[in-house]
Amino acid sequence: MLELRLNCENCNKELLPNSEEAMICSFECTFCKDCVENILENVCPNCGGGFEKRPVRPHKKLIKYLPREDRVLKPVNMEEFKEKLLLYKNIAPNKR
Repeated sequence: MLELRLNCENCNKELLPNSEEAMICSFECTFCKDCVENILENVCPNCGGGFEKRPVRPHKKLIKYLPREDRVLKPVNMEEFKEKLLLYKNIAPNKR
């Protein structure tokens, strides 16, 4: 079951289960579209993978399959992230 995190791990923007702006990596790290495109450049700061749009869970299923209640907030340390970004940003996610 896909874990639905309710906020961007970097900027803490709210990403409700029906958000069209939620992006995830294969480990379900969750960031908003703005952070993915403008700060992270499609490189997950946690694993180095790329991002895809998070699917929207049907409203009726949210009753049984609730989103994660606690928030994950780990603002990106750009100084530490710079090395990973330089290593991966010019390599397609499926080739990293």
